[in-house]
Amino acid sequence: MAEDTQRGADSGEGGAAAKPAILPTLETPTLTKAELAELLFDRLGLNKRESKDMVEAFFDIVHTTLVAGQDVKLSGFGNFNIRRKAPRPGRNPRTGESIPIKARNVVTFHASHKLKALVQGDTPLEAEFE
Repeated sequence: MAEDTQRGADSGEGGAAAKPAILPTLETPTLTKAELAELLFDRLGLNKRESKDMVEAFFDIVHTTLVAGQDVKLSGFGNFNIRRKAPRPGRNPRTGESIPIKARNVVTFHASHKLKALVQGDTPLEAEFE
């Protein structure tokens, strides 16, 4: 656990103090919709019901847009794109039998340059969240 809080201090910034966590309430390694709603509650002062409804509405809009075959572009975050995959021959790995794979649509995500820079540590986090 102590190693998690020390990561920021070992970044070669001349012994600077560890940076405060951006998501201090994050209890699991994966950010969930419930945790997003909790962050809206804590940071924006919305009540818990409004926070949950806002998160659900956001994902409903993204879901509906993607199902309709349209791309979703979130500035500073990335793009969700619908890609059509052509039919192709496949093979059952257990039996070696050839099976056809039908054409289908798939969702792809491409992170923005800003998000990539933040994840790789090229951009300070404070500048993005203030």
